[in-house]
Amino acid sequence: MSHTALSPALSAVEKQDFRNAMARLGAAVNIITTDGPGGRAGFTASAVCSVTDSPPTLLVCLNRSASVWPTFMQNQVLCVNTLAAEHEALSNLFGGKTPMAERFIAAEWSTLLTGAPILNGAVASFDCRISQTISVGTHDILFCEAQALVCNQHGAGLIYFDRGYHHLLRQEAR
Repeated sequence: MSHTALSPALSAVEKQDFRNAMARLGAAVNIITTDGPGGRAGFTASAVCSVTDSPPTLLVCLNRSASVWPTFMQNQVLCVNTLAAEHEALSNLFGGKTPMAERFIAAEWSTLLTGAPILNGAVASFDCRISQTISVGTHDILFCEAQALVCNQHGAGLIYFDRGYHHLLRQEAR
């Protein structure tokens, strides 16, 4: 794993103005999980996106001050579980200060190759190894190479937009 730090640049954009604008950028809601020598942990994130399909890689942004950060750094594996509409309460649970054991009791989990928890019923789950980490400001950008995946063909998706949850209905095949 390589680790790179980028220098912060001076900006004329105010922090709260940036946050308000970002609230208007709709994003899938994900629960990011890990398990391994550092223990089991998970958090809710919308800062996830595709990087490339060769090799299949996503990125996940994680605040270095988050209580789960050391666990993810030690384990070096994670699963990006993209939530279905019915997982809204679970998203809130993983996004708050609920003790870790209570978070995981609230749903059914399995594993694939890395041992990171896979959420049963997620729209998609990407079982990954962290291949690179880059630090920018307060966050680390984790580049995650998919080792296995599961897709659910049923149910609606869940996005976060304008500081609220919204359900996305599947379109019929055309």
